[in-house]
Amino acid sequence: MLDSLTFLLEKLFLLAHIKFSSLLSPPGRESGDAPVTKRFDRDDAPPHAPGGPQKFQRGDLLEVPRTLFTHFGIYLGDNRVAHLIPDILPVLTADSRQIQEMVTNTRLLLGVLSKHASIRVDSVEDFAYGAGILLNAMDRAVPRGPLSGEEVARRAERLVGTVQYSLLWNNCEHFVTYCRYGAAVSLQTDKFCEWLKSLIRDQRNVFLTAFLGILSMGCLGISSSTALPTLLVPFTLWMAS
Repeated sequence: MLDSLTFLLEKLFLLAHIKFSSLLSPPGRESGDAPVTKRFDRDDAPPHAPGGPQKFQRGDLLEVPRTLFTHFGIYLGDNRVAHLIPDILPVLTADSRQIQEMVTNTRLLLGVLSKHASIRVDSVEDFAYGAGILLNAMDRAVPRGPLSGEEVARRAERLVGTVQYSLLWNNCEHFVTYCRYGAAVSLQTDKFCEWLKSLIRDQRNVFLTAFLGILSMGCLGISSSTALPTLLVPFTLWMAS
């Protein structure tokens, strides 16, 4: 039951945040990176331009704000960034040359759905994927102070490889916060859970789901597949509100 609920929450999280437009590559690019969202409220300074001069230090936490999500990585030095990204290809092949190529949108989306990801090392340019970079902006939002830059980078390097992926419980933000602060957290997930709780608390949704259930019974007929959701979903929302 818990696994089924987690699965439904993750799919709801995916549908609530991903639009078709976010899956399109930026102009001039053929492959994709993790969809990300703007969050400039954590940093008053403008993001670093990906093609401009970089002053990153080993162990810095880099953020790439985009349309819907924020993608995170740890700077390792020498223009290299370690980041966790959904990827189906390591499941299908052991060819390291193919795997090391930039993750396409198809690879990324299939990785999300199959819950497979890679912690990989890419150049700053490939990591930024044409967007500006925020430097250590999360330091203002996380109560824990950052570890030393060398310890942060070493943690990231030790974790490089294939991992299980979860939109809610093990995403790129969990990876970087574990490396930099010693505790895996995701502020994006926390915001989504707060939104979900507010949705559940709104008792108007109880009557809406009951109405939709009755409507489905009227259109599809009374059966276990229509009657059970009509009864159980509104009842569950009512008890949880």
